[in-house]
Amino acid sequence: MPSVLFVCTGNLCRSPMAAALFKARLAREGQAGWQVRSAGTWALDGQPASANAIQVMAERGIDLGDHRSHGLTAEDVAQADLILTMEQGQAEAIRAEFPAHAGRVYLLSAMAGLHYDVEDPYGGPPDEYRLCATELEDLIERGYGRIVALATTSPR
Repeated sequence: MPSVLFVCTGNLCRSPMAAALFKARLAREGQAGWQVRSAGTWALDGQPASANAIQVMAERGIDLGDHRSHGLTAEDVAQADLILTMEQGQAEAIRAEFPAHAGRVYLLSAMAGLHYDVEDPYGGPPDEYRLCATELEDLIERGYGRIVALATTSPR
């Protein structure tokens, strides 16, 4: 079963939205049996997604109401076939802390052939979350083939 882990800082906005959007993309393709999760490099366990993230995803027909934040663990890293971060600094930190798994850590934007950080909308108005969700969806759409290829050929 392929496993993709989306990582941001607090696991309250970007990574839960990205995971939910990727799950929706897999569902549209009829892809079953994937494990898609999210975590944060500085997350406090058990916090709900931000209210604006919940609202913006609901506008897209996706329910984030059950999401609870989760701090990234060694087990998360070991179990993931592919780890996609929102920021270059997050990717570098994960590679440094878990060098045995460094080859499975990528910047999400790199999946679309780009190289930039996805801005954190935390604390901003709903429109910033909408822009972030649209950006995440675009990166997932443009990088879908590469994400699937990397996750299904991982030597984990």
